[in-house]
Amino acid sequence: MEKMIEEKLMDDLKNPQRRSRAFGQLVKEYQQPIYWHIRKMVLSHDDANDILQNTFLKAWSALDAFRGESKLSTWLFRIAVNESLTFLSNQREKFNVSIDEMQENLSQGLEADSYFSGDEVQLQFQKAILTLPEKQRLVFNMKYFDNLKYEEMEEILGTSVGALKASYHHAVKKIEQFLLREV
Repeated sequence: MEKMIEEKLMDDLKNPQRRSRAFGQLVKEYQQPIYWHIRKMVLSHDDANDILQNTFLKAWSALDAFRGESKLSTWLFRIAVNESLTFLSNQREKFNVSIDEMQENLSQGLEADSYFSGDEVQLQFQKAILTLPEKQRLVFNMKYFDNLKYEEMEEILGTSVGALKASYHHAVKKIEQFLLREV
């Protein structure tokens, strides 16, 4: 979103008479990229939709607290990341499973997902991504799929650029190793 458009949207979000309409524009602008960002973490279409709704509900209720120190997109992605990680953590606790078991469940869910339309290579690639720890998977998805700069990821995740580069590097190596074992 252009800087001038974002500034106008910020002004409208602060104005009680224009807030509702501006928030609708915000949702329209960001719902698709945020949905896909969430979907890459939780894989399930239904879960991603629920988390997306929670993300925008939290954003709506926190509008007055948003100081504008970061871009709207950064703020929304931060909320979506936190909601996704909380969801995954709650799922592990709810079903009393380890991280490895959770990754296996996600992998099986991916194969059974009627919304997944990839071929065998894409399926193996997604399975490789699922072997990553959640934070590494998050960094990998943000860099590889969302094409975010490390500085943007730093703002969203609150982690240093150096740590993000290291996480991405380790993630790529783990994915390569997984794919070489599967061939």
